[in-house]
Amino acid sequence: MGRWSKAATGVVPVLVLLGCGSSEEPAVLSAATAFQRAVAAQDSPAACALLSDEARERLEAAAARPCAEALLALDLPGDAVRSTEVWGGEAQVRLSSQVIFLAELGDGWRVTGAGCTPRPDQPYACRVRA
Repeated sequence: MGRWSKAATGVVPVLVLLGCGSSEEPAVLSAATAFQRAVAAQDSPAACALLSDEARERLEAAAARPCAEALLALDLPGDAVRSTEVWGGEAQVRLSSQVIFLAELGDGWRVTGAGCTPRPDQPYACRVRA
């Protein structure tokens, strides 16, 4: 069973660590959880709509197919949210096994990186990136 199938069994649980936060955290969390719900439901058109234009274009170019098809092929996990950090117009949402990066654009917060995992002494490796 693929990761999408496993995650589609229910709504993605949200677990946010409390602490000093930005007034933008609720909007960031909303965008990240909407993306995760769309991924879990295999609603790739909705998930693609939450990507930044640059991330969507890079994904389509790399996969040589439309975003909705390319995103399904990635089999992104539908992880629970663990924490959110916001720095001005950029944010990082840590999930159980990956990280989502977001940017505040003219139409709200959009995903600029998904399926990201840390690498020692290097930038994150992201399955979707702007």
